Amino acid sequence: MGLTAPVVVLVHGLWHGAWCWDAVRAALSDRGVDSVAVELPLTDLAADVAATRDALDALGWPAVLVGHSHGGAVVTGAGAHPLVRELVYVAAYQLDEGESVSRTRLGDLPDSRLGEALLVSGDTVDLDPVLGARLLYGDAPTAVAVAATARLRPLQRAVFRRVPEGIAWRTVPSTYAVCGRDEVVHPERQRAIAARATRVVAWPCGHSPQATRPADVADLIAERARALATG
Repeated sequence: MGLTAPVVVLVHGLWHGAWCWDAVRAALSDRGVDSVAVELPLTDLAADVAATRDALDALGWPAVLVGHSHGGAVVTGAGAHPLVRELVYVAAYQLDEGESVSRTRLGDLPDSRLGEALLVSGDTVDLDPVLGARLLYGDAPTAVAVAATARLRPLQRAVFRRVPEGIAWRTVPSTYAVCGRDEVVHPERQRAIAARATRVVAWPCGHSPQATRPADVADLIAERARALATG
């Protein structure tokens, strides 16, 4: 009898959609690993967590739950779901109790220029198209960066302030991928956050490795899924 691996559930970050995982999903398929990508409402953290838990319920199968950037806050809150076997954080917010995407309790760490790129109108937050593209996709091929930034969407300001109701990584194993040239979540902040993870890897890339190095992202996720395979 062969081994059965968990399905990979992919959770995107701010301004993005499930589409941002397309290249990773194709690479996972090439490696024989099934995956689904969650479409977050980006209205507040609780709604994003609920959407992810709904996806896990619909899947009905053991899962490796992967979060990129803000998606890390989401998987931290959703990852206590009984089907989740491991969490994978990619340049992500592996938050602790009382922390939010806009406020972590990690001491005096450098910030990126993300704040300069925010365009706030009432409760809606968009990104400056030039600086935002540079910060998110500065190391991506031009065609990839242009295509991706054209698909970004506004989000609700409340997403930045909410804290997760549960901290799944305290009971679920986790892997953190530090992106050493990130201009959105500063690498020093990532390294401090990654101290919370069970294991850590590092890549010399910017904030969006799912676009710039999808094969590496897929290799990491597939390795974790296969490690959890059962007979």
